[in-house]
Amino acid sequence: MKDTFPCPVARIGLIGGGQLGRMTVKAARRLGCTCVVLDPLQGSPAGQVAGHQIVGDYSDPAMLRELAKSCDLITFELENIETETLIRLEAEGHRIYPRPELLANIQDKYRQKRLLREAGIPTSDFMDMPKPDADVFDSFGYPLVQKARRGGYDGRGVIVMSDARAFAGHLSVPSYVERFVEAEKELAVIVARNAGGECRVYPTVEMRFHPQQNLLDFLVAPAGVPPEVARHAEDLAVRTVEAMDGVGVFGIEMFLSSDGQLLVNEVAPRTHNSGHHTIEACVTDQFEQHLRAILGLPLGETRQLSPATMVNLLGEPGYQGRPLISGLAAVLAIPGVCLHIYGKAVTKPGRKMGHVTVIDETLEGACEKASVVKKSIKILGDEKL
Repeated sequence: MKDTFPCPVARIGLIGGGQLGRMTVKAARRLGCTCVVLDPLQGSPAGQVAGHQIVGDYSDPAMLRELAKSCDLITFELENIETETLIRLEAEGHRIYPRPELLANIQDKYRQKRLLREAGIPTSDFMDMPKPDADVFDSFGYPLVQKARRGGYDGRGVIVMSDARAFAGHLSVPSYVERFVEAEKELAVIVARNAGGECRVYPTVEMRFHPQQNLLDFLVAPAGVPPEVARHAEDLAVRTVEAMDGVGVFGIEMFLSSDGQLLVNEVAPRTHNSGHHTIEACVTDQFEQHLRAILGLPLGETRQLSPATMVNLLGEPGYQGRPLISGLAAVLAIPGVCLHIYGKAVTKPGRKMGHVTVIDETLEGACEKASVVKKSIKILGDEKL
């Protein structure tokens, strides 16, 4: 393996300037890399720390070509981007990871489900639904989940239907339906894989979701499951990424069903909200790990150093505009609290504005502190709705 590098080690093109990009840029700097961010918002969270941003749409072929010409390789922090130009750029010799063809399969969630099934990865039963039909929904059987094939994220584009009466609120877009899973817990596993097939897996975590917004609200690491269940989840996550021939970091979301089965729910071909705690709690965080994977460098150790919990900071209902952080001093006074504010210029209800990781000698202690954090810190705005 090559062991002498110029400085910067690499020029990385990053499609998307949000919080995942911001944390990726910080990790890139530690590794001696520079980044160019493509994002339509001037002064995006990632652009603020990269120092070099191309202001343009993620799916503009001209902007993507400009990014490719200015960098050694390209990666992305979001799925909802146009892939045709990326596929052409890759064919012309530009390095893009994860590969655009895989991104195209994953961003269409029905194709993603088919890919999982064809690879023998356990997942819930599903059916394509190009046009919503009450009779077909009924024949599939309730309760069910309708998901938009494209564009859904953070709880959007997903509807849980308990019975036929719920059909009135269906999504009027190309979609699919899947069997509703009675989940005892929702788990996630972060997996890193490089082009040589080397894999590293992080300890299984438990995700607890906001009941109204269906956003990850609270994360527990490691998950409160028996060791054999955690090992099974990690093995299943590695199998999933290997089946996709993925390169980079992937977030594998799973259900642990009430009858003890592990079912893969969705795959994110990027760093993931369920891995934010790795910045403080693991030897190598997921952002540095992603860069190591796409650069062909040795993957880092994934050992967790301490129990941790993570709380998302969402814009408070009833507020918008310039963010105001209420309870900042009180939270920072709690030992083990690590605050991350994303640098977004505008808040609105439910928008991800930051996160807090809490580390402690025990998981119970971390959870207790995280509960205090949730009650203490609020992201308000200077305009009331």
